[in-house]
Amino acid sequence: MSVLKVTVALDEKVLHRVDRLVRLKKFPNRSRAVQTAIEEKLARLDKTRLAVECEKLDTAGEQALADEGLQSEIEQWPAY
Repeated sequence: MSVLKVTVALDEKVLHRVDRLVRLKKFPNRSRAVQTAIEEKLARLDKTRLAVECEKLDTAGEQALADEGLQSEIEQWPAY
């Protein structure tokens, strides 16, 4: 993974909070703190996007399709 350098403007209060985390050894430096924050935010957005897409599914229709596929297979299963 290549790392690219960017310039970011932060609110002074936010920067003080980041610096405090670095002083407390929660992060090795500001860059890692900001990178971690961005990665976590992107991960949350991805989960939200997945939830939105899942809500669009027709659960009854999906279940009917699943059951339809199983019905033909059940007839081929041996009796126990």
